[in-house]
Amino acid sequence: MSIFKAYDIRGTYPDQLNEELARRIGLAAARVFGATEGQAIVTGRDARTAAPAMQRALNDGLTAAGANVIDIGRCVTPLSYFACGRLKSQGAVQCTASHNPAGYSGFKLSREGARPVSYDTGISEIEKRVAAAEPAPAAAPGSVEQVDLWPEYKQWLLSFVKDIPRLKIVVDTGNGVAGVRMPELIAALGCDLVGLYLEPDGTFPNHEPDPLKAENMRDLQAAVREHGADLGVAFDGDGDRIMFVDDRAEIVPSDHMTAVLARDFLADSPGAAIAYDLRSSWIVPEEIEKAGGRPVQSRVGHSFIKALMREQDVLFAGELSGHYYFRDAFFTDNAEMALIRVLNHLGRTGHRLSDVVSEFKRYHASGEINFEVADKDAILARIEERFHEAEIEKLDGITVRFADWWFNVRASNTEPVLRLNLEAKTSAGLKSGLEQAKAVIGGRLSEH
Repeated sequence: MSIFKAYDIRGTYPDQLNEELARRIGLAAARVFGATEGQAIVTGRDARTAAPAMQRALNDGLTAAGANVIDIGRCVTPLSYFACGRLKSQGAVQCTASHNPAGYSGFKLSREGARPVSYDTGISEIEKRVAAAEPAPAAAPGSVEQVDLWPEYKQWLLSFVKDIPRLKIVVDTGNGVAGVRMPELIAALGCDLVGLYLEPDGTFPNHEPDPLKAENMRDLQAAVREHGADLGVAFDGDGDRIMFVDDRAEIVPSDHMTAVLARDFLADSPGAAIAYDLRSSWIVPEEIEKAGGRPVQSRVGHSFIKALMREQDVLFAGELSGHYYFRDAFFTDNAEMALIRVLNHLGRTGHRLSDVVSEFKRYHASGEINFEVADKDAILARIEERFHEAEIEKLDGITVRFADWWFNVRASNTEPVLRLNLEAKTSAGLKSGLEQAKAVIGGRLSEH
């Protein structure tokens, strides 16, 4: 399977992705970004064991092609986006494998202005250049400058703080890179921190750095109960996703948090456009409209959402995966800003998080269910034929809508897997809908 994915470059280290490939990726990225005559490229890295060596090799390739490197060191991916936008570089490359288990390495890429790079907008070209004969190095190699942007980034984050009450917050960074600065940030917010697995450790000894998996949230939930905390939050490995646990130690679905944040934004910016991915609950567009906003549905995936936000001047967007996107953050995802906005909302309303989200529990959702199938396209066509009497949308995969239930089935970009999300107005409707959808999809349940 290729390391060049739909949204990033990722593979196991060192068999699929190693220092020599990292150097060649740097050579190719400099040319694709048009940074071969001394223009700047930002590079950073997560806390994985191989990340320092991979970043050095990447820097070697970038400078050999003539780019000047601004090395911001170990940091969360949102800081890489911030650096790209604030420093007006030609692009940024973050050495990270995101939420993958230990043993993976990879790169997330941005163009100038922190615009995302997908397979269609640059990664495929990098793949071609890496596979081709290596070009001659630039006549004038670039330089590497080490820059600590954390103080400026921290002050920028704090500029969005309004009236945050003194809350007790449990934070689980899963031994990922977000733990490096979390105690300092929580202290600056005037809150009390209960830290879990804050020490960066690329072997991830406590659990995988993927808060979408319920088993990785159990320690956080237990700590919220034990310490009587006001809320808990979990970050993924590179700190660009966040999941919330309320004061009752219940996991809050990310689409419900999108609705919470939409309310907060629309209280200050009535009429603004708020985007959400098409897997989200009916709750989200209903709450956006109720708060006087304009709901905008998006395809799944950060590159699609970021492009849509720029096209329609969207103020804020939320994704079911725990990514939250902000116009004020160069239209990128920023988990730390999401936390600040939620704390602002709790201060504004004086409510506990469990009270805020309790009214959103009026529908019944399946969560994402994955099926291993032989022919994804054939099954999508079969779904359209079977449910022809329903309202059909094809924005991303196929969405089937009835008056009292709906579902979306979309194909994985990298695996022979179809992903099902279904919602109904009643528990009986959820059960019935799942039976009907599963019967058409067939295949074998997958953990992917």
